[in-house]
Amino acid sequence: MHIKTTKCNRFCLIASVTNQEVFHHTGAQVSFQALFRSFDPAVQFQYFKSFRRVRINFSDALAAAEARLRLHKTDFNGKEMRLYFAQSVHIGSPRLEPPKPEKQFLISPPASPPVGWEQSQDATPVINYDLLCAISKLGPGGKYELHTATPTTPSVVVHVCQDERGDSSAPDDSDQEDNPRPPRPKIIQTRRPDYPPGVNH
Repeated sequence: MHIKTTKCNRFCLIASVTNQEVFHHTGAQVSFQALFRSFDPAVQFQYFKSFRRVRINFSDALAAAEARLRLHKTDFNGKEMRLYFAQSVHIGSPRLEPPKPEKQFLISPPASPPVGWEQSQDATPVINYDLLCAISKLGPGGKYELHTATPTTPSVVVHVCQDERGDSSAPDDSDQEDNPRPPRPKIIQTRRPDYPPGVNH
């Protein structure tokens, strides 16, 4: 969490000026600067036209305090002028800090694994020999119960489809040569009904 702190600059004043002549006419700038040079001859000015502000940098903190005390809310060319001490805002560290180590594993690809991480070994696959034995005994037309029913779960029964010729035994090559497969039945399309002569135009 970053901490926001505000520090006051005792050597700098910010003038809020509503009179736009200060930003456009040299004569108005000379008159404006003369007000503050009477407190500090080495004073410097920075004009911010878009914000209607003037930054006034003093070489002496006492001169800046006296100028603010005497000129705050005074009249300048028919407009009120307000003076404030400049403030600097500091948020957290002046440098961009890297993320915390415990958060780095969320980056893809991660920079480094988290502390205490160990690579897990793949488990040995489990072979169900009872299931393999039951599958090897499957034949056409039979049914086999793979899982017996319990009071809370149903049973699992496999029904093996019969051969197209209705033979319960698997045919070999000689049977295929002697008894070829019958042709598949042709799908007959439904005929469109006849309309009365008066309906067709």
